[in-house]
Amino acid sequence: MSVTQEYARDKAADTMDQAQKVCSSIKRIIETIGPRAPGSPEELKAQEFIQKEIRPYCSSTEIEPFIVHRQAFMGFIPFTVAMGVIAVFLYFFDYQIASFILCILGLIPLVLEFVMYKQFIDPLFPGHESHNLICRKAPKGEIKRRIVFVGHADSQYEWTLNYLLGGNGMKAVLIPAVVGLIVLTVASLIKMIVFDIAGVVSHGADLFFTIVGIILFAFIPFFLLFLLFQNPFKSVPGANDNLTGCYVATGVIKALADAGIEFENTEVVAICSGSEEAGLRGAKDYAKKHKQEMLDVDTIVIAVDTFRDLSDLAIYDRDLSGTLKHDSEVRKLVRRAGENCGLELEYSSVYIGASDAAAFTQEGIRATGFAAMDPTPPRYYHTRLDNWDNMNPEAIKVGLDVMVETACLFDREEGVPRSKSK
Repeated sequence: MSVTQEYARDKAADTMDQAQKVCSSIKRIIETIGPRAPGSPEELKAQEFIQKEIRPYCSSTEIEPFIVHRQAFMGFIPFTVAMGVIAVFLYFFDYQIASFILCILGLIPLVLEFVMYKQFIDPLFPGHESHNLICRKAPKGEIKRRIVFVGHADSQYEWTLNYLLGGNGMKAVLIPAVVGLIVLTVASLIKMIVFDIAGVVSHGADLFFTIVGIILFAFIPFFLLFLLFQNPFKSVPGANDNLTGCYVATGVIKALADAGIEFENTEVVAICSGSEEAGLRGAKDYAKKHKQEMLDVDTIVIAVDTFRDLSDLAIYDRDLSGTLKHDSEVRKLVRRAGENCGLELEYSSVYIGASDAAAFTQEGIRATGFAAMDPTPPRYYHTRLDNWDNMNPEAIKVGLDVMVETACLFDREEGVPRSKSK
């Protein structure tokens, strides 16, 4: 029986009590501080609030600043929509070369910013100071290994389409919009090859491309609805996404202290990152600044993000819109921790978007993700419905139990072996 299993057996009421206190703290943050846009004063105030609560259980805490261009992540939307709409007309009136060029210009920031989370157009937007809260619990002896839990303190600007239409309704707008832009790009390229490169002169070809052009006009309403995807002036409460993650991350340190558990050579770190919703900017900044520190001592990272929907509790082994694979041994560690807590955890993927774990994996730091959220996504996701009265204490409790068990396994087994392949 593991240390945490013994704790859960003897202190089950206390575990749920901690989860209830987490809900109370989140309610206070939302009612006294409010929504926390990336790089906003409210984001910092929330981090200071959490720091004050967790400081007695830590060896040290610090708040580290960095600069974020918070509107850059979604700032491409009006530009991409304009490129798409204009390109449809250019295609129809036989300016296919110009249409193709505009399509490519519209796709580049969409792919690099929204799909790949690159800081591509950030310099075009004003900078704001954002912060990472870093909480450390040193071991009794020399630091020989380190486990990092990271949640994010900021909250997203409201996804208007998800609030109005729900997850499936939002997809019914976004998928045709993206597919339409891709189809328009391909159609413009083919038309350019046929008429401008091959020099084909054919009534049949003219008729075919005219019909295609008429069909392409059907995508314009979806392009225009894409403009409603996000409200850049209204951020949401972000109770579940991701104050629950912040409190699971820092809660590991508190739960170990409450159980009287002190590791001999394992440092436990909890990070409440800033500006995750602006493209993982806080995690990216931390991973770059502290890369050598994490490489010098065997370090693993677990991103904890949204604990509400227990039926969707999962380990995220793929990230960054499914293009990035996390460390196999780290995800196996979390899975074994789940088994010790009586859970059969499934592996899942962040199909669209990314978690803070991606920032660390990209820097060569072993990482994985862990969350309990309906991937549809649910209607509360990134909307005003993600409030303190829409939380699930049981999901927070389970998240805490599994993460504490993960830390104990990591310490007891003196780390995890290096993956031969990811």
